[in-house]
Amino acid sequence: MSQEIGFAAEAHTRRYLHQQGLQWITSNYRCRFGEIDLIMRDEEYLVFIEVRARSGNAFGGAAASVTYSKKQKIIKTASFYLAANKLQDKQAVRFDLVSLEGMPAKLTWIKNAFGLDF
Repeated sequence: MSQEIGFAAEAHTRRYLHQQGLQWITSNYRCRFGEIDLIMRDEEYLVFIEVRARSGNAFGGAAASVTYSKKQKIIKTASFYLAANKLQDKQAVRFDLVSLEGMPAKLTWIKNAFGLDF
């Protein structure tokens, strides 16, 4: 996905999730383990969100493009974020996936898309 499309998808997702009651914390968090597109708060949960945009659903679509390896990177990056902010063992977390497919884009929000036991 081109960088412009990625930024637009993340901005659209952020607005949508804000309308659903989530509070934005940061975007494009990076560390040596990887990147997390959005980090938001949903009541007691700190939510790490992967945003995927595709023009169509070939090869399983946007949601299917999140591989085992990508999930591992997201979890390691989230663990690093929690440790860096002294939140480990103090914060309930959730890993969500937002896919945007087609033109115009249809947004699908999958709460708790994967966890530590995937």
